[in-house]
Amino acid sequence: MQLALFLIFGALAVAGALNLLFQRHPINSALSLVVVMMSLAVLYWSLGAEFLAAAQVIVYSGAIMVLFVFVIMLLNAGEEEHTNGSRAAYTVGMPGAAAIFCLLSFVFLSEGGALKTSNIGGDLGNGVDNIAAVSAMLFTKQLLPFEVTSILILVAILGAVVLARKEQ
Repeated sequence: MQLALFLIFGALAVAGALNLLFQRHPINSALSLVVVMMSLAVLYWSLGAEFLAAAQVIVYSGAIMVLFVFVIMLLNAGEEEHTNGSRAAYTVGMPGAAAIFCLLSFVFLSEGGALKTSNIGGDLGNGVDNIAAVSAMLFTKQLLPFEVTSILILVAILGAVVLARKEQ
């Protein structure tokens, strides 16, 4: 079952990444990137890294993608064309979404007993769960790169605002 989840969401991540590259409109590319980030979260979850999966959903699929969409809207990339949607989205998207829903429903219904007794966060064998280990590592040894990354994102946003500003 874990192999099936890996293959399906790995293929979905690759398809989302390819769709990101071939889209003409930046908003559609950002939405494809959301698909990639959510697929990566499921892959992290299936590998037992629950904290990393939750952080992927909250930080990358949530906050960073909202930031990307905000910057895209701020840059005003041009007038959007009103279309009825792509044929690929209708022919592949709806059956694909139904198949993923059925697969996840099957996994949750068949493994319901194991999910009720699972230890969220896991155990690394030394009495420390992975959430405590990741947070200790992030806020001690990796604090400087963590803060430099946040400053870099802030500078990138300010640069986009300055570039998008029209002369008055």
